[in-house]
Amino acid sequence: QLQASGGGLVQAGGSLRLSCAASGRAFSSYAVGWFRSAPGEEREFVAVISWNGVLTYYAHSVQGRFTISRDNAKNTVYLHMASLKPEDTAVYYCAARDSYYSDNYYLRRNEYNIWGQGTLVTVSS
Repeated sequence: QLQASGGGLVQAGGSLRLSCAASGRAFSSYAVGWFRSAPGEEREFVAVISWNGVLTYYAHSVQGRFTISRDNAKNTVYLHMASLKPEDTAVYYCAARDSYYSDNYYLRRNEYNIWGQGTLVTVSS
């Protein structure tokens, strides 16, 4: 089970840190991704991190502003969001898939089999 938290209301240019905490299973072998759904739009990929945190990949729209990281000892993955823009407003979801300690990471929604509930991020202009 995944629990996403940390959303809220922030002004444009501000920062937020989202957390994705895993419970009920070992998490360290899983690749974890963040996705988001803006009102009326499909859920889109934001960022992903490999099981050991060595490999990361970002959507072009957030490259250079968002940073994904993880602490396997705490079973938690983070998404630090800086220089936020109104177009970043969305419900953010974390998702996980066991990569069995490989360098694989996943960019598509249908590649993930474990999803958390969303956390709403609202960026005001």
